[in-house]
Amino acid sequence: MAELVRRQHLDADVGYHALGFQESDDGDLPVPFPDDFEQGVFLNSFPGRLDIYSAGHTHTASVDAEVWDGQPPPQDPAGWDEQGEADFESTSGEVAVWSMSLGRADDVITLADSGGSWRVRVSCTGRAEAAALSEGEGIGGGVEKYLVQFWPAKP
Repeated sequence: MAELVRRQHLDADVGYHALGFQESDDGDLPVPFPDDFEQGVFLNSFPGRLDIYSAGHTHTASVDAEVWDGQPPPQDPAGWDEQGEADFESTSGEVAVWSMSLGRADDVITLADSGGSWRVRVSCTGRAEAAALSEGEGIGGGVEKYLVQFWPAKP
């Protein structure tokens, strides 16, 4: 059974419905964030990069990032508005958090001491509330919540 290695919480700035997770050492990425960001696609992957389409235009999302030593138990889909899985390649073992409006955040997610191949599952709740907030007051905080789970990909 897989075990949780590390968990961290961060507040991620969302701008223009966009939130990104990108290899921290991003100098050689063929498509750096936000190039080719696709509106309306919940989870989209590129080499060394994951794009998330948020239901809210401009807000601060609550993100819990987990690193597991194997595939974590499945999340009950009934508890989430959206879920998706993708592959992720890291050369540094660190993932930077990006916003379309503010660029790279100071926070990084530490996967390992060095690079490797990972699977990632992204689950989200609070999408309707985030969309309604964007239509009304504008900016909100912590309404849209993400659980981002990384685990080593099998060779």
